[in-house]
Amino acid sequence: MGRTISVEYRVYDGADALSRAAAEHFLETAQAVVASRGKARIAVSGGRTPKTTFELMANPGERYLKAMPWEKLELDWVDERCVPPDHPDSNYRMTREAMLSKVPLKPEQVFRIEGEFPPDEAAARYESAIRGQFRLEGAEVPRFDVLALGMGDDGHTASLFPHTDALHEMTRIAVANHVPQQKESWRVTLTQPVIVEAAEVFFLIEGKAKADPLHRVLQGPYDPETLPSQLIQPKSGKLLFLLDKDAAALLPAPDAQGVGRLEIQR
Repeated sequence: MGRTISVEYRVYDGADALSRAAAEHFLETAQAVVASRGKARIAVSGGRTPKTTFELMANPGERYLKAMPWEKLELDWVDERCVPPDHPDSNYRMTREAMLSKVPLKPEQVFRIEGEFPPDEAAARYESAIRGQFRLEGAEVPRFDVLALGMGDDGHTASLFPHTDALHEMTRIAVANHVPQQKESWRVTLTQPVIVEAAEVFFLIEGKAKADPLHRVLQGPYDPETLPSQLIQPKSGKLLFLLDKDAAALLPAPDAQGVGRLEIQR
């Protein structure tokens, strides 16, 4: 493909340190964007590590609750399961319980994926909401200020799963994706062209089970059908990974500050 991606990975000693680093990154990035543009649009993912991060950000005993410019934020989701918002599997429910119910974000600042609708309708409604939020025209693509991703044991990210139709979608903002390997479930996901357009894209990954797929994503042959996380090649040319030691175990050892760097040709 002829592109070079500069990858930086920061390695932390355990899940708690990783979650705190993610909270710091959200805060610092949001503050900088608000200072320069007056508003920060953030897209988040679900999962155990983000949940702990969100709980930290909403904890009145931590500095994030007061320091975050909540009134200047808009919050979106990278993907969602096609379930109602009160379902145990809902990414929105997790975020609401961990953070939204405890921070001063108004309903009009929150743009959830309405997973209670049929999959194609939920995707269309989400795309319409984003078009309104960003005031897009025609084929314009939204540019999130911060977009946070996770990665599954199978190398998927967002709801871009191996060998599924959404991997090939180049024109839509959000699509419904049938995922046979996840109990024949349906998901709604932002598409690859939207994800890579974001100003700041970072992955938050922990656990021993992620070490091998992460190594293959970053240092193995280019095979995005099998490892969809390889599709995430930001237009900015920069990609950040926040990792615990277990997830980083097969990558080149970081420096004394816990920072490693790779240049990837795609």
